[in-house]
Amino acid sequence: MKALYCTTPGEFEYKETPMPQPAEGTTLLKIKRIGICGTDLHAFEGTQPFFQYPRILGHELAAEIAFTKAAGFAQGDTVTFIPYFNCGHCIACRMGKPNCCVNMQVCGVHVDGGMQEYLSVPDHSLIHGEGLSFNELALVEPLAIGAHGIRRADVLPDEFVLVVGAGPIGLGTMEFARIAGAQVIAMDINGGRLDFCRNKLGVHHTVNPGTEPALEKLQDITNGDMPTVVIDCTGNLAAINGAFGYLGHGGRYVLIGLQKGAISFNHPEFHKRESTLMSSRNAIRADFEHVISSMKRGWVNPTNYITHEVSFDSVKGSFSSWLDPANGVIKAMVEMI
Repeated sequence: MKALYCTTPGEFEYKETPMPQPAEGTTLLKIKRIGICGTDLHAFEGTQPFFQYPRILGHELAAEIAFTKAAGFAQGDTVTFIPYFNCGHCIACRMGKPNCCVNMQVCGVHVDGGMQEYLSVPDHSLIHGEGLSFNELALVEPLAIGAHGIRRADVLPDEFVLVVGAGPIGLGTMEFARIAGAQVIAMDINGGRLDFCRNKLGVHHTVNPGTEPALEKLQDITNGDMPTVVIDCTGNLAAINGAFGYLGHGGRYVLIGLQKGAISFNHPEFHKRESTLMSSRNAIRADFEHVISSMKRGWVNPTNYITHEVSFDSVKGSFSSWLDPANGVIKAMVEMI
């Protein structure tokens, strides 16, 4: 079968590889769609933490079951899956937090992912397709990242929630903040992304710190209170450090975005607000189920996100163009024949 390897930063190579043979407790998937996410782009750039080359990328997947013994599933079923393979026995797993397993193996990061014709995955990772299309199912995982961040923040109705970064993860975070009843504020230096937030997602408040005084505008939007939830989805160190100054008293700051350096902030300013700082890693099954339910109810329109579609054979030639903001990529979707 054909697979696409990221051999070194900036380089892809198609290779013929053996068909995976599912072991006990695993299911063989025939891959149908692969969504391209920031993790894949960062791996290609050479800026992804926890990464080794060569690697088959891809963890936002939709598939058909080629072979399974998993209870409740059958050959031919349409599925997606939870791509964070946890050990089941570490302290995090025992606490019901498999998304931050001590021995985590993320598909497409620590182990080879879905840019291949077939993939073997643990039975316990399977998620029923619930009648959604392949394109919709391939969007469930990235949207679950945002849903999990909102769960972590424990967002309340009418609370001002500032989401910094209007990339795909940030956009999904805004969607689930809205679903939770929040008043959403989008912040980005890309005016086109902010237009997308207003026109496609119905976000009423946007801030561009590159062209307007962000602090003053946030004060105006929130009637001087400032947002009580700030969520970073940039993975940019300067943006992460700067957003501490946007947090209202008693607020929560959630880091969904990931970068390699050490963050820093003014301790007295953080302390006097009795602020809470937390990370949000991956997602849990309940988040995946929440996303699928939201899609089926029409609360989320998946077609808003897919801006570029290519065949698997075209990925190598197209991938670098998806890094250029001028190309307006929200979500590139790869179709397997």
